[in-house]
Amino acid sequence: MKLKQRVALLLLLLLGLLITKLLVLESSSSTNFPGATRKDVQSFRRFVHFATSLQLQGATFASPFSSPWEVAAQWVIPREIYPEEAPEMAAVLNAMASSKIVHADIGFKGTQLKALLVLEGGQKVVFKPKRYSRNYIVEGEPYAGYDRHNAEVAAFHIDRILGFRRAPLVVGRYVNLKTEIQPVATERLLATFLHQGNNTCFYGKCYYCRETEPACANGEIAEGSLTLWLPESWPLQKHRHPWGRTYLEGKLARWEYDDNYCEAVRKMTPYDMGPRLLDIIDTAIFDFLMGNADRHHYESFRDDAGASMLILLDNAKSFGNPNSDERSILAPLYQCCMVRISTWNRLHLLTEAGLSNLLTKATVADPIAPVLSKGHLHALDRRLMAVVDTLLR
Repeated sequence: MKLKQRVALLLLLLLGLLITKLLVLESSSSTNFPGATRKDVQSFRRFVHFATSLQLQGATFASPFSSPWEVAAQWVIPREIYPEEAPEMAAVLNAMASSKIVHADIGFKGTQLKALLVLEGGQKVVFKPKRYSRNYIVEGEPYAGYDRHNAEVAAFHIDRILGFRRAPLVVGRYVNLKTEIQPVATERLLATFLHQGNNTCFYGKCYYCRETEPACANGEIAEGSLTLWLPESWPLQKHRHPWGRTYLEGKLARWEYDDNYCEAVRKMTPYDMGPRLLDIIDTAIFDFLMGNADRHHYESFRDDAGASMLILLDNAKSFGNPNSDERSILAPLYQCCMVRISTWNRLHLLTEAGLSNLLTKATVADPIAPVLSKGHLHALDRRLMAVVDTLLR
């Protein structure tokens, strides 16, 4: 072998040793989190630090030249609603929880009671009132019952914990219906107000809204959730979920009896290319953790040719029954047998850190905390292990 060839071979061996050493260092940086990359571990640790330091009360903007609504609108991009690092997050949530309500109307079309509010500065938010106590268990089908306002708050923070960043900002808020809503309400919303004993109530306008089933305040103070309206510059497009239920007794959707259904989905637009199918699988994990079996449609940004994220809107049918785990929600995962590496890494990290523990820390500063009962927190950890078990099969 010529000298030049020997030198080249030696350099290749040295390069191989160097790469091996770097891989070992990468692995050692993930102590207690085997299998996770350094990037995923660092991202997770940043979230843990941020979650435990998120204090809403008194949080304000340092700059007088931008409003919280402008800042939140600038966060939105095709694959994120808010950035991984958002030091202004507490101030935006605090503004949602405390800004003056200047207008109130019936909610946009849908099946469940809600109100459309406008906060000072022109920001729209969706108000979902409390219907159940924290310990109430919704029996029946996994999609049964009224919307759960606290589920919207919990879902937003679980989206943060999972690192998806695809759910609009949500915060809990106590609202005085008499002094904050009625003086600025439209006639059509006011027409739905009534009293039951000493409690002020309203039933709004929606498919299932009934005068006989209003949401009632405790006296005049109503507990609820506020969801930040997405910027008008990002119009939404609605899609039928390929794993949606029929909601008809005795009639199954194809995915419920065809184990090879995913192969058919892979041939459909926009699931035949781009990130959308992986978004569907991420969403299945997200929904299963919360017990949300009501994802019959979903939204993305309009005219995105399949490149936009699946936006995690309308999560209020979550956290109904902590004693029931509806495994069919995971059908996209176990039928397609695929998942993002980043999602797998985050799930693995959460088994070490404790999903319920992180959610409790992330929501402790919310105005309506505690957001979930102990039963629902225990269910989160149990379902997390079920997801990991499904992935390992």
